[in-house]
Amino acid sequence: MNIIIQKFGGTSVSTQDRREMVADKIVDAIEKGFSPVIVVSAIGRKGDPYATDTLLSLVNGNKCHIDNRELDILMSCGEIISAVVMAETLEKRGFKARVLSGGQAGIITDSNFNNANIIKFDNSTIMSTLTSNIIPIVAGFQGVTENGDVTTLGRGASDITATFLGEGLRAKLIEIYTDVDGIMTADPFIVKDAKVINKISYNEVFQFADQGAKVINSKALEYAMRSNIPVVIKNTMSDAKGTTICSAKDVKPKIITGITHMSNRTQVTVDFEKEDMNNDNLFDLLAENNISIDLINVFPNYKVFTIDDDDGDKVEKLLNDLNMNFTIIKNCSKVAVIGNGMRGTPGIMAKILKVLRQNDIKVLQTADSHTTIWCLVNGKDTVKAINALHDSFNY
Repeated sequence: MNIIIQKFGGTSVSTQDRREMVADKIVDAIEKGFSPVIVVSAIGRKGDPYATDTLLSLVNGNKCHIDNRELDILMSCGEIISAVVMAETLEKRGFKARVLSGGQAGIITDSNFNNANIIKFDNSTIMSTLTSNIIPIVAGFQGVTENGDVTTLGRGASDITATFLGEGLRAKLIEIYTDVDGIMTADPFIVKDAKVINKISYNEVFQFADQGAKVINSKALEYAMRSNIPVVIKNTMSDAKGTTICSAKDVKPKIITGITHMSNRTQVTVDFEKEDMNNDNLFDLLAENNISIDLINVFPNYKVFTIDDDDGDKVEKLLNDLNMNFTIIKNCSKVAVIGNGMRGTPGIMAKILKVLRQNDIKVLQTADSHTTIWCLVNGKDTVKAINALHDSFNY
């Protein structure tokens, strides 16, 4: 069976006109010989009647007084409503559809409510639905424990449902529909001439997602990568070809594929020049206080690392309590330049630093891997830095 998974985000199913566009995409897949399995998110975004955040607001959001188990029951409703409404749209066109909750679709999870992990999958219901020429419409973002409790898979996890089903059903293709034409070379709200990337490797997308770009749930990508199923990011409201995510061997490598960033970073420099100061346990102490660090540079007499701005006051108090000599720079941005083609290509870091220097942008810290170079800059320079780097690599 030529199975395709088509996942539609909240904006794609937010109005009747858009749901008709969704139906067009499903019918087109059928006409191309595919057997579609549909995954839907809750309708709309915060403020819309059945969006997840709107449902949470009924119980005072994150400050509610009920257990996570009960919260999962509430949060799962949005996707179920969306699935039923989408089924009605297809039925009006003469296509038989069957709505399945995550549990009914065979997704079994542990009992880590609000952020459950999938532990097994029973594909029998979906397969029998497909062989009966009925379109399965699966409520994304959810599953069920072996004891029958409803669970959710974490925010933005309808992507996880889609790629997990793709792996479990041995799908030929996974399409993730949203309200953009694909993955861009940079944030189009920052770089006016940002372009859609036609094809990109799994690893590069991992880097994009890890560095703050809202591309696809990184956990979802693991399932697609593990089963080597191409994932296409497409726009429900256009006929753009979108961006295909696939194995690196199927992508012509570019030195720089794209640029993204993470704002609200704080740089911490700790000076260890005093011989009696114990520096071995600093990172252990930060971990014990649930403080995540990155961009770590370690030198004989000092260490430099970055944290989230929200943790700045906590870290400052910890270091003061330890009587350590330190400096803190708040409101920084970590700019990431990503591309498989930079592996083994000399001079990329030098070019990046030269471009930033020519644009009077101070680089506070750098780090690099085989496919990514990170530069920490002052927050006020973020937009200028991204545009300068984007222009320099001739997109």
